[in-house]
Amino acid sequence: MHVHVLQHVPFEGLGSIEAWLRQKHASITWTRFFEAGILPPLDTVDLIIALGGPMSVNDESELPWLVDEKRFIAAAIELGKPVLGICLGAQLIATALGSRVTPGPEKEIGWFPVRAEMSAAGSFAFPTSTLAFHWHGETFDLPPQAMHLASSEACRHQAFQVGKRVLALQFHLETTPESADALIAHCGNELVAQRFVQTEAALRGVATSSYEGINTLMADVLEYLTRRGN
Repeated sequence: MHVHVLQHVPFEGLGSIEAWLRQKHASITWTRFFEAGILPPLDTVDLIIALGGPMSVNDESELPWLVDEKRFIAAAIELGKPVLGICLGAQLIATALGSRVTPGPEKEIGWFPVRAEMSAAGSFAFPTSTLAFHWHGETFDLPPQAMHLASSEACRHQAFQVGKRVLALQFHLETTPESADALIAHCGNELVAQRFVQTEAALRGVATSSYEGINTLMADVLEYLTRRGN
């Protein structure tokens, strides 16, 4: 399996996904947009993972590579390639499919529950409630063809699915203690007291089982996207 990763900043990486890919003996290639925006031929790729980042999908004038990235994602979806988007990556999928990304009603940074939405048979099924890691200030409209999969108190659109090969997650299931530390180190200035913004102590104070729970769910997402017969 050839997995291609779209990475937007050095401090937001694969997290727990890397261990899952190693277990599958996957080959991994990268487009690191903070270095160069070289994208591979889609016929060589079996799975695309679009990671997070502090920029907006609407920053095309400052970051022109966003235009090419959106086209790449749209083409991959059109070809039926499995695509996973996380946070910014989810917003990129939404815009690639013609939907808007706008500032959310609330910033959401920290550990907050995500609730499953009723969805069609055969779609990915989230647990009724999951304590997930969040770090975002924007949200997306659902593309017309999308199935709404999850929501939270702060953000109505937390996850959606298109067909059986595209999953967009506003929240982070790949987070490990190390990747949480990296976000705090680089984006800690955003931890300004608000209703859905936790303190650094709260971000760091969760039990190990919280990371294990979301990492297990991320593995389930990856198994779903890459299963045969999809």
